[in-house]
Amino acid sequence: MDAISPYPLKPWLSQYGDQVPAELQPPPHPSLAAMAQASAQRYDKAVAFACVLPNGMNGTLSYAQVQRKSDAFAHYLRRVVGLQAGDRVALQMPNCLGYPVALLGVLKAGCVAVNTNPLYTAREMSHQFTDSGAKVVVIIDLFADKLAQAMAGSAVQQVVIARVTDFFPALVGGIAHAVMKYWNRAVPQHGLQGVHTLVDALAQGEAAAAGAPAQPYWQPLGHDSLALLQYTGGTTGVAKGAELTHGNLLWNMAQMRAMAASRIVEGQEVVLTALPLYHIFAFTVNFLCMFEAGARNVLVPSPRPVQNLQRAIENNKITWITGVNTLYNALLSEEWFTAFPPRHLKAGGGGGAAMHHAVVERFEQVTSAPLAEGYGLTECAPVVCFQPLHGPRAKDSIGVPVPDTEVCLLDDADNPVPLGQPGELCVRGPQVMRGYWQRPEATAEVIRDGWLHTGDIATMDAEGTFRIVDRKKDLVLVSGFNVYPNEIEDALTRHDAVMEAAVIGLPDARSGEAVHAYVVLRDGLQAQVDEAQLLAHCKTLLTAYKVPARVHFRDELPKTPIGKILRKDLRNEALAARKAAAGTTAR
Repeated sequence: MDAISPYPLKPWLSQYGDQVPAELQPPPHPSLAAMAQASAQRYDKAVAFACVLPNGMNGTLSYAQVQRKSDAFAHYLRRVVGLQAGDRVALQMPNCLGYPVALLGVLKAGCVAVNTNPLYTAREMSHQFTDSGAKVVVIIDLFADKLAQAMAGSAVQQVVIARVTDFFPALVGGIAHAVMKYWNRAVPQHGLQGVHTLVDALAQGEAAAAGAPAQPYWQPLGHDSLALLQYTGGTTGVAKGAELTHGNLLWNMAQMRAMAASRIVEGQEVVLTALPLYHIFAFTVNFLCMFEAGARNVLVPSPRPVQNLQRAIENNKITWITGVNTLYNALLSEEWFTAFPPRHLKAGGGGGAAMHHAVVERFEQVTSAPLAEGYGLTECAPVVCFQPLHGPRAKDSIGVPVPDTEVCLLDDADNPVPLGQPGELCVRGPQVMRGYWQRPEATAEVIRDGWLHTGDIATMDAEGTFRIVDRKKDLVLVSGFNVYPNEIEDALTRHDAVMEAAVIGLPDARSGEAVHAYVVLRDGLQAQVDEAQLLAHCKTLLTAYKVPARVHFRDELPKTPIGKILRKDLRNEALAARKAAAGTTAR
């Protein structure tokens, strides 16, 4: 395909009106570290982050405190541990006050952050640590028992252990942590030697710096400098680190701020962050965008059960909420939310998975605030499209491309499809990653002629509104998290009794999609293995959201003539069976 855009007139620009600029000025800061310092100085006394536990216990950090503590962590990494610019640091933490301190400290040290899901199994952790070459791991104490096994063969030199209650007031934090450790028995023994607590690491960093500024570490950084390795299966199903630069993230921040500028008041917003900050959606939208805007970020360590959000919502004047369809659906099932919704709410943002029309409609009725849907992917830092907040929004759409973003729909020969026809959604813009970490072949597969091929199938109407209609790949979205069939199939076939396995996603009212596995057992073992045993096996290898909701036993799996398993045939068969069952029930 020619590098010239197939949509030179960009029909979506008509929907910008006078609220959204067609083109943006380059971000004013050379790096995220420079942005963070500027915000901390501008809003120094304001609360930057509040972490609220389910019982209402909480702690806060001001912008000035975040600045001071993240500087100390930068000094710790460079002066105490001895890291160099560009070294990778893995952060394996839920939403807590320690996360922004550590993340900004990594960036201020001139290092690269590697977001890691704290619920990962040792096997999943090991892949990410080894592949990224992380030299330091910052991990929450609740999951540190898996770390010794996960670090085997990795380049990890130092472990820093954080607590959810770090930086809480001493009495409150002490009580809350004691409850977790002794009453709930949620803090396991880890057996690691030479570890530092996050609080101790900051003290060491301050002592080593002796008053010296951290700015010399990050001053050489620019828009082309690598900031983040965000792991994803991308469009090929193998977990890879998307290389997101400081420029990628700063541009995407500017793009999102432009789409919502009419509703954001500097220094006055309060955002509820229930989605994990290690997920790229919340990382960019909730953390970075709102930090630059001087907002108060209300962090919830775990949104499950959804009652965990009650105190955070009741005790803060929430103006923005982001979430996936399942989160909004769960909130709307709670009487405390529907009876007393957040009255200061300006808007909700949905992403990660398709929003259901009924959920959007009811949320807007309950809160009297719009719930706008967007579309993005890790490789785009992540936002590509968003529904404008200043005018009518096309239902069941992903909205329009954000400023300075080109989107086109291509057929299998990389030719533009006619208006209204489905094609693969391809993206070009300053937020597109520079590639996959140490995987040039995978990069070349998805970035062709300057366009990122997303693997998603969409349509565009005459006004430039886009709608996702299908996925080119077999990715399964469970509550907004990517689940890759190859990984689940690999886990299943590690069981001695399983000869073949195929995994698909099927619609699910609670999680958007649910993982269904189809297995063929080895001859003579059919009577010895049941569904519960295979599910238990999967739980030892996979994070909970990746574990199949159901395991179906088959004598054989549908295949092509050359032996490739046809997942689409399994899906079509399952959907047809559901439809037939629904028809029988209706009669």
